Amino acid sequence: MASEFIKYNKKTELLAPAGSKESFYAAMSAGADAVYMAAQKFGARAYAGNFTDEEILECADIAHIYGKKIYLTVNTLVKEKELEDLYRFADSGVCDVCDGLIIQDLGVASFFRENKPDIPIHASTQMSVTGPYAAGLLKQNGFSRVVPAREISFDEIREIYDKTGMEIECFIHGAMCYSYSGQCLFSSILGGRSGNRGRCAQPCRLPYRLSSDRSGEEKYPLSLKDMCTLEILPEIINSGVCSLKVEGRMKPAEYVYGVISIYRKYLDHIESGMEYRIDKKDLDTLSKLYVRGNLSHGYYDRHNGKDMVTISSHGYKSDSESTCVKDTGRFKTSSCIPPIKVNFSAFFKKGQPATLNAFCETLDGRQAYGYSEGDVVM
Repeated sequence: MASEFIKYNKKTELLAPAGSKESFYAAMSAGADAVYMAAQKFGARAYAGNFTDEEILECADIAHIYGKKIYLTVNTLVKEKELEDLYRFADSGVCDVCDGLIIQDLGVASFFRENKPDIPIHASTQMSVTGPYAAGLLKQNGFSRVVPAREISFDEIREIYDKTGMEIECFIHGAMCYSYSGQCLFSSILGGRSGNRGRCAQPCRLPYRLSSDRSGEEKYPLSLKDMCTLEILPEIINSGVCSLKVEGRMKPAEYVYGVISIYRKYLDHIESGMEYRIDKKDLDTLSKLYVRGNLSHGYYDRHNGKDMVTISSHGYKSDSESTCVKDTGRFKTSSCIPPIKVNFSAFFKKGQPATLNAFCETLDGRQAYGYSEGDVVM
């Protein structure tokens, strides 16, 4: 499969989650090609740390210097009373520094298409796109990329790619929804907290007693195992996927670093044409990094199955002896990111302001510049 991938001569993006600055630095350090994050509003993970406008601007600067991309999630359904906040958000300048907006609400997409036409719009997985007709309609309405529902197969993904030519971004690792991604109303019904508003209470992770089970034992019949696709990564890429997305904006930086670094290793193997073999130690590491019950391939190679459910356990498990988990202070600052050489020049002349210029070459070959002016030299 790797040789077939090389034949298409395309670069596949490894996309990491970031719910905090620590997770952003972890993603950069581990080798992510892009990071997706949310501002304080309009993101589908309201209980993640998320980012202030200033933090997004800072992260975008860092990412672009390293030749990486930033995608901003604006993927909740927006109420009419929130439109003024949306307009202010769009005018804040935060969206303009990002490489794409991940959107669920068609009204929000229409607004950005009309008012910010240069910003690429990506269809959130919460739009539940399952085939080429929906993807084609979104393409006609200005979407450049689609994140299809996690419940579709290799063949269905390939059909979307072949018939629309759209960029396709698919989840390859992390938590799974019991329903179509983001479309469950269970949380809203039980507690008034909507998944489409970023506030899912995850009732599918709660224990239940089954009326058909005479033992009365509590089980977790709605809690799905986490997804892990390391073993089928070449097949996913060859289905037409251009971006490999890891779930986990609610998870810590150590999870982001551990998962991204392992997938980076194997994606590099594929792109170099090396024989694709999985080291069992890497699978073992992934199975201990904040995993519910056990791991599965998700729906890529099956329609459904009871072996996708955890049944006996819903909670996360993680190996406290893992290097990724032990090193808890590593990602507090940008010092964990490999340094880039920066050249400085200063100008001092009596009667004129002191100036400092800085410039460097980004990892993708572009030039980045900085300029600062100080007091008048006496």
